[in-house]
Amino acid sequence: MLDDFMTRATLAGIGVAFAAAPLGCFVVWRRMAYFGDATAHAAILGVAMSLAMETSIFAGAMATALLMALTVTRLAGRNYAMDTILGVWAHSALAFGLVAVSFLSGVRLDLMAYLFGDILAVSWSDLLVIWVGAALVLALMAWRWPALLTSTLSEELAYASGLNPRREHLILTVSLAITVAVAIKVVGVLLIAAMLIIPAAAARAPARTPEAMAVIAAVIGGISAVAGLQSAYLLDTPAGPSIVCVAAVICAVMTPAKLAGSKD
Repeated sequence: MLDDFMTRATLAGIGVAFAAAPLGCFVVWRRMAYFGDATAHAAILGVAMSLAMETSIFAGAMATALLMALTVTRLAGRNYAMDTILGVWAHSALAFGLVAVSFLSGVRLDLMAYLFGDILAVSWSDLLVIWVGAALVLALMAWRWPALLTSTLSEELAYASGLNPRREHLILTVSLAITVAVAIKVVGVLLIAAMLIIPAAAARAPARTPEAMAVIAAVIGGISAVAGLQSAYLLDTPAGPSIVCVAAVICAVMTPAKLAGSKD
């Protein structure tokens, strides 16, 4: 773990865990799992556009993810089934992104790194982007936490409290786009949703308050990142999937324990 690339990878994994933890709690509470998955899938189109225009991968992924999330949010209230919208847009964006990548000439691209992450190749500049993005997400969540909780609990209660649920949903959408952009290098577009959902789902069992759930989810995400990297290093397995596997094992262990405790 003292190797330079492992230090960068560990810090990157912890940064993504901290960004995904509070947001993942709202994804679980609002049943937005498919929404997060669709937004992540759209990011591959942003990657292709960024490479074609020789711009920042982070900026392209975030812009595309944000556009996807905002578009789906707009269409959701217009007599369209939400799962149908998400299915159409998510798979279409992923397919168009993969096709667009195939047209890029003179660009050496490891597509698997964007689909499943390449955390071991994170540079110090990538690390700076990840932690700035994580800090921004945490700042947004801390700033709007009471309002987001109220809107999640009941839109009617939010209106009665003088809040605008649509604005709070927009903040979640922006935070999701930022998280997708910073996580694409770590776990890839196909596994970003897992890092949002699994630690939050695992934290739901021992948590007694929403704030505790967010903190526990961050701890689980951080442990998953460190342990996943260690296992990938020792077993020579893909780092991104290994991180998700550790998170899944933690969730599987904690959830039955909660069920057993509730029966008593």
